[in-house]
Amino acid sequence: MPDTLPISRVNDFVVRFANTNGSGSASANELFARAVLRMGVPVAARNIFPSNIQGLPTWYEVRVCEAGYLGARGGTDLVVAMNPQTFAKDQAGLEPGGYLIYDSTRPIQKSQFREDITVLGAPLGAICNREYSDPRERQLFKNVMYIGVLAAVLEMDTDEIDTLIGRQFAGKERLIEANVRAFHIGRDWAVDNLPCPIGLRVRRADAVGGRIFIDGNSATALGAVFGGATVCAWYPITPSTGIADAFSAYCARFRIDPETGRKRYAIIQTEDELASSGMVIGAAWNGARAFAPTSGPGISLMQEFLGLAYFAEIPAVIMDVQRGGPSTGMPTRTQQSDILLAAYASHGDTKHVLLFPEGPAEAFEFSALSFDLADRLQTPVLLMLDLDIGMNHRLCPPLRWDDDRVYDRGKVMTAADLDAGKDFGRYLDVDGDGIPYRTYPGTHPRKGSFFTRGTTRDRYARYTEEGGPYVDNMERLLKKFETAKALVPGPVVTLASTPSRYGVIYFGSTSPAMEEAADLLEAEGHALDRMRVRAFPFNRDVDAFLRSHEAVFVVEQNRDAQLRTLIITECGVDPAKVTPILHYDGTPITARFIAAAIAARLGEAAKQSERAIA
Repeated sequence: MPDTLPISRVNDFVVRFANTNGSGSASANELFARAVLRMGVPVAARNIFPSNIQGLPTWYEVRVCEAGYLGARGGTDLVVAMNPQTFAKDQAGLEPGGYLIYDSTRPIQKSQFREDITVLGAPLGAICNREYSDPRERQLFKNVMYIGVLAAVLEMDTDEIDTLIGRQFAGKERLIEANVRAFHIGRDWAVDNLPCPIGLRVRRADAVGGRIFIDGNSATALGAVFGGATVCAWYPITPSTGIADAFSAYCARFRIDPETGRKRYAIIQTEDELASSGMVIGAAWNGARAFAPTSGPGISLMQEFLGLAYFAEIPAVIMDVQRGGPSTGMPTRTQQSDILLAAYASHGDTKHVLLFPEGPAEAFEFSALSFDLADRLQTPVLLMLDLDIGMNHRLCPPLRWDDDRVYDRGKVMTAADLDAGKDFGRYLDVDGDGIPYRTYPGTHPRKGSFFTRGTTRDRYARYTEEGGPYVDNMERLLKKFETAKALVPGPVVTLASTPSRYGVIYFGSTSPAMEEAADLLEAEGHALDRMRVRAFPFNRDVDAFLRSHEAVFVVEQNRDAQLRTLIITECGVDPAKVTPILHYDGTPITARFIAAAIAARLGEAAKQSERAIA
């Protein structure tokens, strides 16, 4: 046994599976996460995978936390090391007193193991070679076997795993029987040959409640269905492809005419992202609710059409599942690095509405809302997710919808309005909010028509190159952006337990780690007020939060402090007052990282204050 005492915790630890891409391990690893959930214990699962098809290292991390923290914590308590390529790295990432499970079919010298961890070898390869003759079966069932070993050493309820296997392969009895058998072979071997249980245990609890386990891309797609979207134009790109796939599946259930069987939706895979944004704009101009899912490289290609939609004032919804950039960057890693690109997309003076969901529940809510906002404001709306939200399953409240909700189509002039003599100017602001009336194509045989163009025009859509009408139009667009401040979701403010001079601003997938980091900081005597920004443009609450604090930290997952830059530019705040906390290595930001970074800066500020007094 190692000199360091083994970690001893119940329902509070991190398990990391180290596998090879294409080995079929993901479904087995998710089986483990779902089994813990079924025992009433919250989990946060994250799949960390390469951008190739097969052969490179992949990891799957499951945080087991009855206290309910769902962000990445940092550090690993138990690693299931099934990839020889990363064995040394995986072992190095273990906390002192942690546990390592590995395939001992090929013995490893004792000198290669750390002395401060507990090593548990199981000859899984040898067992599979004995039990199965087919090479693919050997690999697949080896994955299920190590779940059996885990179940034994963590003292898990095997009935839950048996039930999950039955559900996963429902209707395929041979597969159910084979997988259940493999699971019990692994568990039985561990019970007979390993010290079961170890210091880490999963004990049945009641901490999950009515929450659901869903990935952000699926929730976003479902939000689009409930939000009235009937057109999806897209080009395949990681990590957003899941939105189009899920939208297609949901439409096949909910967008089929029950009498004729005809599809009441259109999904078009285009030749590139520029084409997909053009199709979205065309469909929306015709009155449909349309969207394009994409990622950073797609937003780069969409710049020209985003400028057209902004200037011609055409509703459009773009869903950006951010990944590591620039260029191809890290296609399967997470970042929040498209903020400035999206906010000011296109050449010239443009500003776009951005929504920042924190997880699947808000992804569903904001996805539906984005279509209302696009119609109300007659402008592109960009839903800013990232890979951590989009491609990972997250425990979240049930997705809720008000069946009495009426879609907000904005200012649309009807044939009756036109016959009544209402003055129609496509770019005429009649009530001071900067938003003009529009008509749908074919509204009236003689009235309400206009020419849609990307060139300058006057309030009645008549072409002009005069400076006065151009300035008039650009200032009206700014007024419309001011109107948007009252329509987008406001920030969520959480005050510290004691009054604080310091504040922290964060957004999106940083949220769960930030919430835990705040508790860690408060335990160390650092009280911070928190503001989770949920949309751009920023409303007055953001200005008030900045003014009411001596210093504010802005936590984000990119190199260039993009949200901080946006805050400084749009709110006119002194840059010295706003301190960036940046994490951008492609892995999800952790509570430990945030807490350590902020504590260090608070410590520096305290030392400077002491020197000033001295």
